[in-house]
Amino acid sequence: MRHLAVRIGPRLATGPGFRRAADWAAGELEDAGYEVRRQRFAVPAGDSWGVPVPAGHSQNVVAVPPGFDSTRPHLVLGAHLDTVAVSPGAEDNASGVGVLLALARTDLRARLPVVLVLFGAEEPRGPGDDDHHYGSRHYVAGLSAPERRAVRGMLALDRVGTGAVVPVGSATEDPPRALVRAGRRAGVPTAAETGQRSSDHWSFVRAGLPGLRVGSTPYAGYHNARDLPRLVDARQLDRVGRLVLAWLRG
Repeated sequence: MRHLAVRIGPRLATGPGFRRAADWAAGELEDAGYEVRRQRFAVPAGDSWGVPVPAGHSQNVVAVPPGFDSTRPHLVLGAHLDTVAVSPGAEDNASGVGVLLALARTDLRARLPVVLVLFGAEEPRGPGDDDHHYGSRHYVAGLSAPERRAVRGMLALDRVGTGAVVPVGSATEDPPRALVRAGRRAGVPTAAETGQRSSDHWSFVRAGLPGLRVGSTPYAGYHNARDLPRLVDARQLDRVGRLVLAWLRG
């Protein structure tokens, strides 16, 4: 987390900071034994939380276990790597990336193979539903029909390092029961939210695929220059990691 928020800092999806972050994260995933590929995609110009930003290209970093078959049932665990233009993004979302990378180095013992994705360009460039989540929408759009059928669950980790209770969200009005149950198994307190569409899981749900989110606690550094590592609580990151492991293991 500190590497992203301190050494690299702001990671605008089309900027050099993001490219440095993607290169670093890809190396971390390769070192953990995953096969890594990049997905490059175009991002339009827009407004990044009050700052005009130019059009350009961003990328997803996709990591799969050796021998992975994308047409066989699997899970997707994702976190967005980018920030708004002015923020070093410790909580939003180096926290989610940090948990994902820590899990990459763990014996997951998941119920299904797990694809790890660091999404580019999650942050908004306008007010509409199609003005954000560019990387996850690109990922979903690139799936073939057999690959779509093979996605049995997607979980987005977004702003997961503050508070003492872990928010778990669904994009629909149905409660995220699987995450609540996982929290109970892991001994992690959760707060269930519905209608939660402000992260990359929404791209999956919009396309008819299963998707849920962990995270979203309000905090003072949201989308500003005060989003620094001191805001992130290591105990909360540990709780989130235990919850996610319980969900992956089913």
